[in-house]
Amino acid sequence: PQAPSTRNDIRDCSADPPYLPPTATNTTARLAALRGTMRAHGAHAYIVPSTDAHMSEYISERDARLGWLTGFTGSAGTAVVTQDKAALWTDSRYWTQAERELDCNWELQRTTSIESIGMWLLKAVPAGGNVSLDPFLFSIDTWNSYSRALHGSGRTLLPLETNLVDQAWGEQRPLPSSSEIYSLPAEFTGSSWQEKVAGIRQRMEQHVRHPTAVLLSGLEETAWLFNLRGDDIPYNPVFYSYTLLTNTTISLFVEGSRLSAAARESLRSGCPGPLCVELQEYGQVSAQLRRYAQGNVTVWLGTEYTTYGLYGIIPQEKLLEENYSPVMMAKAVKNTHEQEMLRAAHVRDAVAIIQYLLWLEKTVPQGQVDEFSGAQHIDALRWAQEHSRGPSFQSISASG
Repeated sequence: PQAPSTRNDIRDCSADPPYLPPTATNTTARLAALRGTMRAHGAHAYIVPSTDAHMSEYISERDARLGWLTGFTGSAGTAVVTQDKAALWTDSRYWTQAERELDCNWELQRTTSIESIGMWLLKAVPAGGNVSLDPFLFSIDTWNSYSRALHGSGRTLLPLETNLVDQAWGEQRPLPSSSEIYSLPAEFTGSSWQEKVAGIRQRMEQHVRHPTAVLLSGLEETAWLFNLRGDDIPYNPVFYSYTLLTNTTISLFVEGSRLSAAARESLRSGCPGPLCVELQEYGQVSAQLRRYAQGNVTVWLGTEYTTYGLYGIIPQEKLLEENYSPVMMAKAVKNTHEQEMLRAAHVRDAVAIIQYLLWLEKTVPQGQVDEFSGAQHIDALRWAQEHSRGPSFQSISASG
């Protein structure tokens, strides 16, 4: 029998046989499938991040590759797999959770530094070997950090356009969202999408380098620019998309069949002409960008939200790089109407909070409420307010 002092909600890989709590996921078959695809692609190590192709903080189930592969459901982490080892790096918020969710196939590394991952890779991958990753899931900065960590070591950083986790996941991988992408009513925006586009084009003209196009990769950038909303990612009113905006054309890369009739009409209202939005398939952005970058052009992008995969398509001399795109900068400054709307939303939310505090004062002394039912109740109070679209993140509640 286990000594009463040992915690039985976390794994114990030193026991014989190893002890796994019921919350741990058996990842043996998943790792075997991934290692099979790695062998087929000649990958000696494979890095799996926790983000998506838009550097989103929150992701959809379809993009939860790290969670599927490892069983770990925290919001931040990096996994690295070789033919005989597997390790997960995460920060101190998640160490206990990782010990509950990982099985004994995984080493837990209690840090997130790329230097630490680099040192591990130098031990695990022999000289002459390669470290593979999907360049469309890594920011420019992160890619460069890995490149520096391996520089001069005899190991190569190898971008693979095929995502090996997706191949291993196969039919089990959740489908992309098919819900409607809708127009935000004018009463909430304070300016039409046509006015916003004109403002961004003005910034392009005024820039000392006169860029010919702006590439938008952050999901909130495209949503803001066109006054469109969706629900592809829980708690975030965005949809999967890219935008390539030039002086005379607008290309929106999105699953066109999902646009509401009103949204489609609004985007097509300026056709033909410089305010005509040309709809292209979401997956076509790389090919279109490659074609565009062959001309005498300069592409302006924000490095914080652009992946290394897209960045690498544009020749260096045709790039205008800033941390944030002009759309992200314009979006950050709220117009008078948006400010009024923000204040009104906070008043409605404050009403829900006050109702909740009153309810707590009455019900907690009766012993009828716990953290979970309390979280459900405040969600219900918020939903009851006009214009509510749900909470901005899952409740994090604790008491006592």
